[in-house]
Amino acid sequence: MTSAIMSTPASVSLSTMTQVKPSRVQDSAQQFEALMIGQMLRSVHEASQDTDSDTPGETMLDLANQQFSTLLAKNGGMGLAKMIVKGLER
Repeated sequence: MTSAIMSTPASVSLSTMTQVKPSRVQDSAQQFEALMIGQMLRSVHEASQDTDSDTPGETMLDLANQQFSTLLAKNGGMGLAKMIVKGLER
């Protein structure tokens, strides 16, 4: 690991090395929003259940919720990703 640091030119500053591309920030913000939407869907589902048993149907429903939350986040979702990106651009 130290060889990678030593091979970096002295003229490159730490701030230049740590800059993140806007597309990566957008993707990360959308992934975060998808996680939040997924947690909300999971908590609503758990609150509406009568039993605590884990059935294969529940596993499939959880996978469907993950896909649904990812799709929602990529299409605007609740606007959380947009707010995160705006806050990081300042």
